Amino acid sequence: MNEFTDTRDRNPNRLAKEKSPYLLQHAYNPVNWFPWGEEAFDKAKREHKPIFLSIGYSTCHWCHVMEGESFEDEEVAELLNKHFVAIKVDREERPDIDNIYMTVCQALTGQGGWPLTIVMTPEKQAFFAATYIPKRAKYGRKGLMDLLPLIREKWEEDAEELMETGREISRQVERRMLSGLQGEVSEATLDKAYQMYDRDFDPAYGGFGGAPKFPASHNLSFLLRYYHRTGNMKALGMVEKTLNAMSRGGIYDHIGYGFSRYSVDERWLVPHFEKMLYDNALLAWTYLEAYQITKKAAYRDTAEQIFAYVLRDMTDPEGGFYSAEDADSEGQEGKFYVWEPEEIIEVLGPEDGELFCRVYDITEEGNFEGHNIPNRIATDLSAFAEVTELDESGLRDILEASRQKLFEYREARIHPGKDDKILTSWNGLMIMALAKGYSVTGKREYLDAAEKAARFILKELRRADGRLLARFRDGEAAYPAYADDYACLIWGLLELYEACFEPGYLEQALELNGQLIELFWDKENGGFYFYGSDSETLLMRNKEIYDGAMPSGNSIALMNLVKLSRLTDDERLAELADKQIRAFAGAVGQYPPGYAMFLIGLELFFAPSREIVIAGDLEAKATREMIEAVHTSFTPESILVVLNNEPGDREIIHKLIPASQDKGTLDGKPTAYVCQNFSCQAPTHNIETLNALIQGK
Repeated sequence: MNEFTDTRDRNPNRLAKEKSPYLLQHAYNPVNWFPWGEEAFDKAKREHKPIFLSIGYSTCHWCHVMEGESFEDEEVAELLNKHFVAIKVDREERPDIDNIYMTVCQALTGQGGWPLTIVMTPEKQAFFAATYIPKRAKYGRKGLMDLLPLIREKWEEDAEELMETGREISRQVERRMLSGLQGEVSEATLDKAYQMYDRDFDPAYGGFGGAPKFPASHNLSFLLRYYHRTGNMKALGMVEKTLNAMSRGGIYDHIGYGFSRYSVDERWLVPHFEKMLYDNALLAWTYLEAYQITKKAAYRDTAEQIFAYVLRDMTDPEGGFYSAEDADSEGQEGKFYVWEPEEIIEVLGPEDGELFCRVYDITEEGNFEGHNIPNRIATDLSAFAEVTELDESGLRDILEASRQKLFEYREARIHPGKDDKILTSWNGLMIMALAKGYSVTGKREYLDAAEKAARFILKELRRADGRLLARFRDGEAAYPAYADDYACLIWGLLELYEACFEPGYLEQALELNGQLIELFWDKENGGFYFYGSDSETLLMRNKEIYDGAMPSGNSIALMNLVKLSRLTDDERLAELADKQIRAFAGAVGQYPPGYAMFLIGLELFFAPSREIVIAGDLEAKATREMIEAVHTSFTPESILVVLNNEPGDREIIHKLIPASQDKGTLDGKPTAYVCQNFSCQAPTHNIETLNALIQGK
């Protein structure tokens, strides 16, 4: 249901009882939608009807288009209600269902995307797949009014043939999903990945390949690690070019901050305007890492602006983080974000208004369908200040004051829809990013927000037996958590531990990692299944390894296993990390850039282990200086442990982390120990010596 649909004379369908914002959008469609569940499948079996499955999410532009054209249409609804059982699924609530049927769609059509449209048997076996389908034929696509009668006719003529087709498709997809995964990798795989990134890099605008361009920040974070290990300046250059181009492009919201999901063009100018929590978490992480390496303030500033957006607009009062903001408002994509020169002048006045328009490409002709997306693709502020004979610092002050006025003006517009459900996986990523933000910048509000979110997830999204859950909305936690939820939250808790050194976060990470292994690990072939052994049994039990816009749980889990094995000196976890690599090495070796987060785990696995233990009072200036020296350096292969003077904390850490047991303050002063490959350097009180050891000098 879009925001302009008049529902006064309509009765709600079964989706009205759901919590998902996406399902609720369709609650007043004339289509007799069912949520995924036995009621729908029993009806299909009883009435011998095929199932029309539609999967999407609340901020999906083409999902809105298909709803307006077809699911709000009485003619389409009559066909669906009479001859099919129609099921709606929110892919963000049920990524297990989406993952399986998206794989089917890609196998059948060679492409995927949302909305995802599946027609399947009552036994859940698909025999037709597509993405967006118009009501009537256009864009070179057949329409629903053409396809639905054909499918109905075929089903009535020979349902058994379609059922056998569905069974065969399921068999082939399952074989394809599980074949070619295993193999061997080495450091040469990392070199191959770099070479392929280098080949696909766009030297003009940054990023990889042509339009559309996705941020996929884990590609960049891999290249930062590759540069760190090899000293290859070109790897760092690719990262910097891309980060600079994205933050100057229209994909970045220069008025209210935060990144959109992707750019439809190669220049990063025109975004697909929806903003996703996971993108912004991962991008903040990468910009912070770039700042650690280069010390260029612009990267830190971009990360802090992302946090300003998330803490302002995407944070629940109880502490969790919302999922996304829509691309559309008032029925138009991007309307909230675009400007006319007259508006700018009216808000800022002639002098500052004209200056802002020049800097941010606001013109009478427009750069997007006759309107303007603020961007600085063609404007470098230092060069602009020099040409216009303005003081650069003063110019930045004027532009910031102008931005604030424009932001306040824009706030009065009708806002895009917000998906306010709280997902464990995406929250884990934002907890990770904010904890990293505190470590790098020292700003306490980031740590406070990360800790509040962690407390919320650990309280509200766990069952009484400790089992993690996937989604919280409107007072209800639901759905057994998936591998991605566990992996992302564990990553967030590990980053929180290394930010504030509260032992409880490490204990929670270890407990959840134990659950992940118990419920998801494939004991025969290695790797983690997408959903747990205690969850609903679907068409097949798959493993996801591809690192797309969202990195896979298996890739993040590899990184976690390596870190936890080194922290706790647990040989079993080290063996699982080795098996995890072998389980997916065949797929990764074929096309390494498709598995950037997995490559990050490989970089950590192959790197010499390094533990940095700092003993001392956490509140002491000398201790804080030592911690800051580690936090502000780019040392992804290092694990930082702090032995506080609190006896209770110290005992817990000694128990959890064997490497800390023989460490303590010397001469009553804060003391740092740096150990690499099972060999420790002499302990030091000196910050310069510690810095040299961190840098490997």
